[in-house]
Amino acid sequence: MASLSQDEAVFLLALPLCSEAVYAVMAAANTLSRSSFGNKGERHLHIGLNAGPCPYNCRFCSLAKNLGLFTTEIVFPGQQVLQWAIDAQAEGADALNIMTTGSFPFERLLEVGQMLKSHVNTPLVANTRDINTKEGRALVDAGFSGFYHAVRLGEGKDTPFPRQKRLETIRAIKESGLLWMNCIEPVGPEHDKHEIADLMVLAYENKAVYSGIMRRINFPGSPFERFGMINEMELARMEAVSRLVMADVCRAHCTHEPNSAALLAGGNLFFPEKGSSPRDREAETGTGRGASMERCAALLDEMGWAVNLPSNVFDAKPLKNRRPNCASVLQGPLPA
Repeated sequence: MASLSQDEAVFLLALPLCSEAVYAVMAAANTLSRSSFGNKGERHLHIGLNAGPCPYNCRFCSLAKNLGLFTTEIVFPGQQVLQWAIDAQAEGADALNIMTTGSFPFERLLEVGQMLKSHVNTPLVANTRDINTKEGRALVDAGFSGFYHAVRLGEGKDTPFPRQKRLETIRAIKESGLLWMNCIEPVGPEHDKHEIADLMVLAYENKAVYSGIMRRINFPGSPFERFGMINEMELARMEAVSRLVMADVCRAHCTHEPNSAALLAGGNLFFPEKGSSPRDREAETGTGRGASMERCAALLDEMGWAVNLPSNVFDAKPLKNRRPNCASVLQGPLPA
């Protein structure tokens, strides 16, 4: 299936937001995802193992040490993490996304993976610092199936990490046998459409198992409060363009935070949340802004996505019923 070029993606991202053309793009992405993913709605529970103060000081992260929102290190007990995982499995979670701050001990992450795999069958995804191939293989041995990793918007400016380092980690993820999960994030109104489209194409060219759009959340004290945030309509427009760029490469398409609009624009994967979150000032986001498994299931159900089907993400078999190309889904030129 042909993908969109970066220039084509930029063109679609610049269409008037509530125009007929944008609704046509959203409809195309929605049709593509529903035909590709068998109407499966995915829920990957995010579990943040530790909260606060991270020395890497990414400017969009509430856990940044220099913001002072978290002044002491909080590590959630293993029994609590296990209970979250057991409960999520009972509620039909399709994956467990295990997140740490960049300074969290890697060996401890491996121990958590080993503990979880001895009690639950739900696939594990690591979401941690940059790794090399040896560390990736250690994660596989510890029971992890995937690794969430993004070249972020503003990389090297709003983060201390050079883009090349992030790309090296993507290579290490794939070389080690882990599935690479991605999202275009954290999107704010100040981000250039070319930069956003560039990361969409990067996800396609490097064959991310899923990609999508995550908007930046301006927690109290965020350095980006002056810019505001993109609204859910803009998020849905970007979701649709990202989905068309991903063509037949992805097995799901994510959006965050959970919202209905993106489910009409090619999105089908939500992240309910427990533990720490870089978008919350509460140490346990399950009592803060994090959405529950139940809430995510209700949103998916309301928009006609079935959560009780098997996950597509960890199935190595090709997905069925794909459309031959994006143009055929659009069924003609965009409205003027």
